[in-house]
Amino acid sequence: MARLVAWFLSALILLQTFSQELMVLDYQVHKERITQLFCVNKAKPQLHCNGKCHLAKQLRKAAETESKAPAGTAKVKYEALAPYRPLISAPMWWPSAAHQYAAVAAEAYVFTPAHSIFHPPSLLV
Repeated sequence: MARLVAWFLSALILLQTFSQELMVLDYQVHKERITQLFCVNKAKPQLHCNGKCHLAKQLRKAAETESKAPAGTAKVKYEALAPYRPLISAPMWWPSAAHQYAAVAAEAYVFTPAHSIFHPPSLLV
């Protein structure tokens, strides 16, 4: 049952995506019937319209309905905020959170950014 629903929804999405191509395909298949029923230039066969004006009207109408946004849509405004950084940093003697909770673990993870910037990379063996 779930596969049937998945196939059905996939078919609906594909029909919506390829709606204009399906209109052109329908025109090609039923060109003679469309010419007889809907052609505006029946009296002027030298124009070779063959219902192309009807197809153009249908495609224009489909494009207009696609381009119209639904009336109930609301515009959403996204704001990007800069990350918070305090203006005054804590003094060096101030205990940090890592030292406060796990002093032994904090000593194992020492990071010195100046050491990694000011010399060429080396292979640690």
